[in-house]
Amino acid sequence: MPAHPGDTRKIWTVTELNRAAGELLEEAFPRVWVAGEISNWKVYSSGHAYFSLKDEGGQISAVLFRASSKGLRFEPRDGLAALALGRVGLYSQRGQYQLIVDEIEPRGKGALQLAFEQLREKLEKEGLFDAARKRPLPALPRTVGVVTSPTGAVIRDILTVLGRRFANLRVLLNPVRVQGEGAAAEIAAAIAELNRRGDVDVLIVGRGGGSMEDLWAFNEEVVARAIAASRIPVISAVGHETDFTIADFVADLRAPTPSAAAELVVESKEALEARIEALARRLRSAVDADLGRARHRLDALAVRRMISDGRRRLLDLAQRLDGLEGALRRAGDDALAARRRVLERLAGALSHLSPRGRWQLLRARLAPARARLVAAGGRAVSARREQVAAATGRLEALSPLGVLGRGYSICRRLPGLEIVTDAAAVAAGADVEVLLRRGALRATVRGTSPPAER
Repeated sequence: MPAHPGDTRKIWTVTELNRAAGELLEEAFPRVWVAGEISNWKVYSSGHAYFSLKDEGGQISAVLFRASSKGLRFEPRDGLAALALGRVGLYSQRGQYQLIVDEIEPRGKGALQLAFEQLREKLEKEGLFDAARKRPLPALPRTVGVVTSPTGAVIRDILTVLGRRFANLRVLLNPVRVQGEGAAAEIAAAIAELNRRGDVDVLIVGRGGGSMEDLWAFNEEVVARAIAASRIPVISAVGHETDFTIADFVADLRAPTPSAAAELVVESKEALEARIEALARRLRSAVDADLGRARHRLDALAVRRMISDGRRRLLDLAQRLDGLEGALRRAGDDALAARRRVLERLAGALSHLSPRGRWQLLRARLAPARARLVAAGGRAVSARREQVAAATGRLEALSPLGVLGRGYSICRRLPGLEIVTDAAAVAAGADVEVLLRRGALRATVRGTSPPAER
């Protein structure tokens, strides 16, 4: 407007000029892609993000309003090469032209791939992937929880495999959406809900194969943290063998496919029965080996321990043998009792999982084995007792005191008590002691005779 009457110049106010310049910029550049490096990225409490795009020759201010930032899959950072789609406008209060961004994506890598790598790096630094925090699966789960779609092929495959391997296993399905908006929140909520039940032993979380976009719910941070917080061991079974998600890294075990997850979660009933039978065979072998070692020790003691002088040594050895016999009996009883407790624990574990008829059959098969073990232990103890009695009889027969009982005597020279075996070794007038079956005689030698000729 003219400053003075008669002045024909066009004079603009700052506001008018900025408004007009902004309109020209928006008309000239209504929708453009701009390539550059992000710098000075800053998000305010309003949710709006302000930054610059720059290259070797210059830079431009940019703003990403909160409504547009909600669709971002990755986290923009300083130094990231990016492509921004928006319109050129002018911020009139500062007279500064800027790019009003509607979309932004990383340059060189897709947004999803970058988001995947950023979240993986973040959770790895927090230790969520550490092997030390991963828990083993239960050997014999009674209830398996499954988090997946109720209508897809995944749940059918899982039920088919579980039914074939262990028909009476309990399966709880918590149905969820496995792709699309809100799927990640549903999956995380389902994991938390199954944890609150208190009767689930292991979880399978997964879906079938697809593109990275299809599997993206299992790359969301909310799902990763729900798996990490689960007190129940989690098997991740997402996609095909070549697909990897964040859920795979956090889970206690990754299965290449949902069907493989079902195979990993429980051992087949036939394999379990075979393992129990093998344990029973090992038990019988262990008891036989224990009895054999005890038998060899007893035989060795019987050979080494010989009586060399008098009734005292004979009685000591007899008491020692009696003690060994008692120890052998107790060891056999203890070994049988320990094996019996193992069998009872195994039978108890199987009773929770097998049909009653099969359980009774196994118990009937184990009972004869237990009876044979008890009988074998008793026979071994009886045989050892008979061997001890025979050894005692032989030792009694070899004892010098036994010879005295048959009417013979032993002559010993006083005072050294040296046994006299030759008449020439004693002179007339020497004092001797004659040992009889009962008591002894003190005598003086009146004379000797030479040995009679034969």
